[in-house]
Amino acid sequence: MKQGLQLKFSQQLTMTPQLQQAIRLLQLSTLELQQEIQQALDENPLLELEDASVEGETQIEDTEWEESYSADCSSHASSAPGQSFDGEDSVFEGNTQDSLHEHLLWQMRLSHFTPTDELIALAIIDSIDEQGYLNSSLDEIYESLDPRIRELVDGDDIAVVLKRIQHFDPIGVGARDIRECLLLQLQALPETTPAREAAIQAVQQHIDLLGSRDYRTLARKLKLNEAALTAVIQLIQALQPRPGDGFGGDDNDYVIPDVLVRKKNGRWIVELNANSVPKLKVNDVYASLCQASDDMQYIRQQTQEAKWFIRSLESRHETLLKVASSIVQRQQAFFEFGEEAMKPMVLADIAQAVDMHESTISRVTTQKFMHTPRGLFELKYFFSSQLSTDSGEDASSTAIRALLKKLVAAENPKKPLSDSKLTELMAQQGIQVARRTIAKYREAMQIPPSSQRKRLI
Repeated sequence: MKQGLQLKFSQQLTMTPQLQQAIRLLQLSTLELQQEIQQALDENPLLELEDASVEGETQIEDTEWEESYSADCSSHASSAPGQSFDGEDSVFEGNTQDSLHEHLLWQMRLSHFTPTDELIALAIIDSIDEQGYLNSSLDEIYESLDPRIRELVDGDDIAVVLKRIQHFDPIGVGARDIRECLLLQLQALPETTPAREAAIQAVQQHIDLLGSRDYRTLARKLKLNEAALTAVIQLIQALQPRPGDGFGGDDNDYVIPDVLVRKKNGRWIVELNANSVPKLKVNDVYASLCQASDDMQYIRQQTQEAKWFIRSLESRHETLLKVASSIVQRQQAFFEFGEEAMKPMVLADIAQAVDMHESTISRVTTQKFMHTPRGLFELKYFFSSQLSTDSGEDASSTAIRALLKKLVAAENPKKPLSDSKLTELMAQQGIQVARRTIAKYREAMQIPPSSQRKRLI
């Protein structure tokens, strides 16, 4: 084997720690970024927040923005049934929202149960899920009791306690199926309620016909005319099939918009939400010490890391603003006219417009939100596939969904539109969509098929 030397030139991209940090910050959501900034402030003494006076001026300037999107970003908490109090107690407890479990325990303690029945009630309440249904049988509840309690009670005692709990607020809680839940609510209504007896008969004997919306057969079974059947359906639809809904105030999700969009002087303006991320700076006192001495290696290193972190944040803001501005520019029709005017757009379109890689656009648009006069949207919302039209232009799948939703909302509830009919109506507007595509979009929007959308009222 002959040995030799060879000179070769090549180029490669080295992932420096600074570049890795910039990429990582780019893909973080606003809440995650705030946590990252707080961690950097805790670890680096050279990094600090800007003066509160500067932040105060920024908040005053952005008051108009806060007023414009506070309604969309805030969670409108509503008190659960039985949550209001009369008198002075309402001042302290009226704004709290307990879970369903806590609400039932509160009523149990006021119901004068015997010690034995209270233990049974506790076991029953523990077996009630978040929707308000009992997910354990009476035998399972009996077996879960302490052996000493089982010697004193039997299945009938458990059934009696369950019956009392089922009349707690909300009515129907503790039901074992949808039929029992609706029956409990109907039986709790005054006897003079119109259509009450017929509704009880319909739920008790023909719940399957109600589920399939076979109103013709149901009317024949109940021997009712259309007007009387309509009153029955109205009464049943006014019931609550999930009694546990409305309880538990800890499920609220809060979203902080990253960019703000508004129209000024006929132009759409995109700005970063200055209040979403705190402003940072390098501590001037320590930085001056670094320049005055050659032996303070630690301070120099921390100063450099602080500067890199601030530059990475600025790069993130610039990239986010550039991408958001390009999205708004391409989707101006959406901001003017709504979803039906949405244009098809993919990551490559924005990547080409801002001269970035598609993977960068994907990072920027993930978990980043834009507040607009039409609501709060994730940046990914504005990307959609395209479908062909008779005019030769492409239509956005988002616009197709919006048009589909509009057609279904305007249909005759007594004769709902089938998927085939919806396809024909789309074709009349110049949009060529296959029936299976209509079915796929309809299911994605949780719109039931025409047989289940049929109404008598």
